Amino acid sequence: MKRLLLATALIAAPMLAHAADAPKIDPARLSQHIKVLSSDEFEGRGPATEGEKKTVAYITQQMKEIGLEPAGDLQKDGKRAWAQDVPLGKFEIKGPVAAAFFRNGGPAEGGEDTPLTQGEQIAIRAAMTNVDKVSIKGAPVVFAGYGVTAPERNWDDFKGLDVKGKIVVVLINDPDFETGKGDFGGKAMTYYGRWTYKYEEAARRGAAGLLIVHETAPASYGWNTVKNSNTNTMFDIVRKDPTKSHPALEGWIQRDVAVDLFKQAGLDFDALKAQAQTRDFKPVALKGITFSADYAVKHEVIVSKNIAGRVKGVKFPDENIIYSGHWDHLGVGLLDAKGDKIYNGAVDNADGIAALLELARAFKSQPAPQRSVLFLAVTAEEKGLLGSEYYAANPLFPLAKTVADLNIDALSAAGPAKDVTTSGDGKVDLQDLLVAKAKEEGRYFTPDPTPQAGHFYRSDHFPFAKRGVPAISVGSGNDLYKGGKEAGEKAEEDYTANRYHQPADEWSPDWDLSGQALDIGLFYKVGADLANSRVWPEWQAGSEFKDLRDKTKAERK
Repeated sequence: MKRLLLATALIAAPMLAHAADAPKIDPARLSQHIKVLSSDEFEGRGPATEGEKKTVAYITQQMKEIGLEPAGDLQKDGKRAWAQDVPLGKFEIKGPVAAAFFRNGGPAEGGEDTPLTQGEQIAIRAAMTNVDKVSIKGAPVVFAGYGVTAPERNWDDFKGLDVKGKIVVVLINDPDFETGKGDFGGKAMTYYGRWTYKYEEAARRGAAGLLIVHETAPASYGWNTVKNSNTNTMFDIVRKDPTKSHPALEGWIQRDVAVDLFKQAGLDFDALKAQAQTRDFKPVALKGITFSADYAVKHEVIVSKNIAGRVKGVKFPDENIIYSGHWDHLGVGLLDAKGDKIYNGAVDNADGIAALLELARAFKSQPAPQRSVLFLAVTAEEKGLLGSEYYAANPLFPLAKTVADLNIDALSAAGPAKDVTTSGDGKVDLQDLLVAKAKEEGRYFTPDPTPQAGHFYRSDHFPFAKRGVPAISVGSGNDLYKGGKEAGEKAEEDYTANRYHQPADEWSPDWDLSGQALDIGLFYKVGADLANSRVWPEWQAGSEFKDLRDKTKAERK
């Protein structure tokens, strides 16, 4: 009832009359932004590249022309820059990667080897522990189920195992993924299912390395995505002791490699996987199997940029609604089958930046709102939400008075849909406002159709959410006006399989961006309502973020 009252109050407020006639979003403008940002000239928009310089310059120039005020770092003269500096560790594998499993002794003992080709059988990330070289020789290998330690669920896949000096092999997603029921909420992925958590847990336990077994369904993407995301330049926030967050070796292996490896150790992969889905699972050593790897790593600290422009509120300027989206993509990487190595990132996420810019244009075309509206283009999302993580840890404007974050990432180019969605279910009033606004337009809300993919933890709203700021990542629906759900799901599946995190994610003149324009107009209404009200959205009972937000309630009058 409380959620319904919030949405009703916002819709009914007299001061919001102008929001009903939202400015029209121009699909041609969206297309032009995407075409420029995803062109080969921008080299895939990798952080710390010439592509970043061109991207920052383009977005900044557009914000200036639209009439935003700079909202980045405070300068010595008291004025703000257009950017927030984001210091990042940059890590690259230099030269070849030698990696192999050995049976019956290591290479010195003449053991039988299973060589692993980088990008094919294995995808090893550049070490992010500030080392010049990774050299692992004859490390024992152990299978630790899903790699989860969850005391509140009475769940421990390690059960006292000392993993120091060992290579730990784990499964992706949660123990509940295949059965759809259990201690982890069924199909919907928890943070324990994310690869980021699994690396962090391995580091906490002092493992020499962690290898995640790739399977397409529980990962929610194919091997090409794993390969392209993990074999290029890596970035991380600058950490005092990175070994507390990263083991020396982080990587993925193909399922077939794991099946064969277990067989060599006299084990049945499928049987052990079924055991790992139960609380009684105990880690299993792959007897007679060792792992060796050797490769050089270049590491340095670079400064990337978040870009920030703002429409200043006329009555409550210190209260901010944020629209966010990441400007980066994967840059230049491995060649695909067509010989293309520029990962253009048109849908992911040039269209999100196009949306930010056109939202800014829409707000500037209307009377100034009572609260401020911040348009935040963040860096290094593809490297682990690092730009948004840095902003949330070092906010340009206080998080306690940040009303909400509306994040935009990878909108559909398949035409208008009857529905709209979000990445995961955040149990937040903000989502109810989106639902109510969609209903006003004769559209409806579809909950995240693939909660098992863990999208809630994979977009730039998450660093805000985990600090208590009401936040959602809004997205396009699949129930297309032309072709219905069948056509929408087919388009999404085609994108995920053939373009997501691949060089083929390129702009096309054949796109129907009227759907994006429709969605962005809806997102405008949500933000405009908040910008012209005294409402503070809240996390609902049962949300893991509610207590964090409640602690700062006194700062919101």
